[in-house]
Amino acid sequence: MRAWRLLPWLIIYAVAMAYVESAVVVYLRAIYYPQGFAFPLAPLPVDMVAIEIGREAATLAMLLGVAVLAGAARWERFLAFCISFGVWDLFYYVWLWLLLGWPPSLLTWDVLFLIPVPWVGPVLAPVVVSILLVVGGLLLLRKAARGQASGLPIPSRILLLTGAFLVLGSFVLDFRIALQETGSPPFRWGLFSTGVSLGLAALALALRKRS
Repeated sequence: MRAWRLLPWLIIYAVAMAYVESAVVVYLRAIYYPQGFAFPLAPLPVDMVAIEIGREAATLAMLLGVAVLAGAARWERFLAFCISFGVWDLFYYVWLWLLLGWPPSLLTWDVLFLIPVPWVGPVLAPVVVSILLVVGGLLLLRKAARGQASGLPIPSRILLLTGAFLVLGSFVLDFRIALQETGSPPFRWGLFSTGVSLGLAALALALRKRS
């Protein structure tokens, strides 16, 4: 299976991409947060915000592009993207911690993404999602490499999409409050946990599916 054979290079690429992303953040924080990153966010020029959104879109395009090249079929490509995205996100925080000593805690709040609106939440939340993406992607990719059927049955797809929607909601529902206050609002852990649980259920069903 092509994606399984190219997995080491896929991971190397994601780790390197994470370093590039974290290096950019180091520069931005030196300019806009010389005293250290904190809420509320420092005002950014409109053109700078547009550049940041473009950078995030370009990052997604690069991760998607390498996943498409790694996989020979659509399912392989999807799993390759899940793995590369998860590794990239995890090592983004690893590099930030090595370069800046940040975050001081996994419960520290961060701006996670800007498309289509800002995503905010404690670092622990995206770390959990990324670990699940990597572990789930690896398990399903290994299953496919062994010649076993590893696609998502309809119930798994419904659970996965519903779970993803709930997790997304936990990140974006309170973004206006989080961006405007010095203190962070309570994170919607109930919504997040429900979404993650549905994702785990979807993975369990997919792993149980027989060839």
